[in-house]
Amino acid sequence: MTASGSGGGLRIQALVVEDDPGIANSMARGLTGAGYQVEVVGTGAQALAAAAADVVLLDLGLPDMDGLEVCRGLRRRCDAAIIVVTARGEEGDRVVALDEGADDYLVKPFGLAELLARIRAVLRRIRPSGPAVYIHGPMTVDPRTRRVTVDGTEVSLTPKEFDILECLAADPGRVVSRQELLERVWDANWYGPTKVLDVHVAALRRKLGVTGLVETVYGRGFRLGELE
Repeated sequence: MTASGSGGGLRIQALVVEDDPGIANSMARGLTGAGYQVEVVGTGAQALAAAAADVVLLDLGLPDMDGLEVCRGLRRRCDAAIIVVTARGEEGDRVVALDEGADDYLVKPFGLAELLARIRAVLRRIRPSGPAVYIHGPMTVDPRTRRVTVDGTEVSLTPKEFDILECLAADPGRVVSRQELLERVWDANWYGPTKVLDVHVAALRRKLGVTGLVETVYGRGFRLGELE
């Protein structure tokens, strides 16, 4: 993975291979907001000439060459995770793409949350021993060292505040229920007041200082919000 970004955290390099500017820009915005470094190209030749990436999001309908040929070329030259992102939804297309070296296959249209989840799942699968560093917008969460930085500045959290944030950062966008947080951060047999969770979340928001980073989903729980 590419080491850069503020605070010395690991940033994942994503290569978007998409000839539709609207789709490409939307994907790039979403990935950048989730903390990825993003390069966008519109042709197969540009994809094969691009710098090494950790994950490639590959459209099959490219103007200069078939996306499957690009997939084969990428697989020969690098070990990047390749996720085909295409409008072709037939089973035969999926089978051929996976046989040609793709790690996953996502049919358009799709939501950003699903795309990010697919990326995380593929990276976990092909790099199971890699360091788990969560990056979301300006924030980096390192579970190994239990350090959190925002815009490169370390934020001091209590153990419970860190545990709450780690639960949310492990799957950005997913709503983590109040019950799940209580069970994971406190204890599966926690019978104390649930208000303790709100107190810790309020303190966490204050310390992070990023508006909209930790969202309340009323009646359900909490999640990390999408940042511009």
